[in-house]
Amino acid sequence: MKNLICFCLLYLVVVTAQAQSPKVTVLFQDQQTLELKLTSSTIKDIKKKTNDSTYLPAYLGIRSASGGWDSMAIEVRARGIFRRKNCYFAPIRLRVKKETAKGTVFEGNKGLKLVMPCENSGDKDQLVMKEYMCYKMYEKISPYHFKTRLVKLTYIEKDEKKSKTYNLVTFLIEDDDDVAKRFNAKIQENLNLHPLRLLDTASIKHDLFQYMISNIDWSTTYLHNAKIMLQTQPTNRYIPLCYDFDMSGFVNPPYGVPNEELGQQDMRDRVYRGFCRPEPVVQSVRQHYLKLEPDVMATLASYEKDFPPREYTTLRKYIEDFFAIMKNDGDFKKKIVDGCRKK
Repeated sequence: MKNLICFCLLYLVVVTAQAQSPKVTVLFQDQQTLELKLTSSTIKDIKKKTNDSTYLPAYLGIRSASGGWDSMAIEVRARGIFRRKNCYFAPIRLRVKKETAKGTVFEGNKGLKLVMPCENSGDKDQLVMKEYMCYKMYEKISPYHFKTRLVKLTYIEKDEKKSKTYNLVTFLIEDDDDVAKRFNAKIQENLNLHPLRLLDTASIKHDLFQYMISNIDWSTTYLHNAKIMLQTQPTNRYIPLCYDFDMSGFVNPPYGVPNEELGQQDMRDRVYRGFCRPEPVVQSVRQHYLKLEPDVMATLASYEKDFPPREYTTLRKYIEDFFAIMKNDGDFKKKIVDGCRKK
């Protein structure tokens, strides 16, 4: 009887915790490509007239099940640094009022990032798809990730004289705070935290992933293309969240340049930027990656149809080369265990 009571109490605790735990919003539960129409001021105005606190009015159309368009008023601003200055399109942040989003697929999402291509070029859709695939591969590797959703976007920019329409492949990224809430954590700002204070397994998974896609455009200390969330239960744990993979060797954008100071001759040259950790922990995460190789490769294969055969073969071979390093004891010791950052 005593055991039964304990079991019932434990069951109630688990159920209550699950009921109280924030869920992934409907927008990101469904992974079918979303069809949207965004109408706003010109791209030039958005880049020039917005900042972290200043937004411009816009309208977002959502393709309904009947084939028509449902429209709602939203606000937009430019985000990012490099692409905002150097690209034709800027990455955009959407802000939707709670009462406006109610009853739509956007309910529960107050703030969202919309990843746009850099240039209006012939390869723009493929470059966005490659970055999107990075997010999807990381979903298989770490529970601490941003949810995303692919979007077929009709983008209409208007000024007083004329309007321009662009048909783009883009994707949405959930808000930082929504990720943190899912783990009963909070996003931290202005930490200047040394990477060795991050949760070791989460940090190594993050660092190896950046190595896998050959991305060195990040810093968890200076919060460049990274966020840190703090879990206080059962103990204080700092956990990295990574995003913005467009400057990786996997995406290999035409505007990217190798970091010769780190020994890169080509953006696709991998350089491990993780700090040194106890080898048993590193080896444990290595086994985690090797176990997940079929899942990562299956995720990659699910987007084969979005690329010409030669381009997809190049992408697959690039990830296969990473797993070859992970499987080879000598290569892993040289490039990861001994190649880690000491300072």
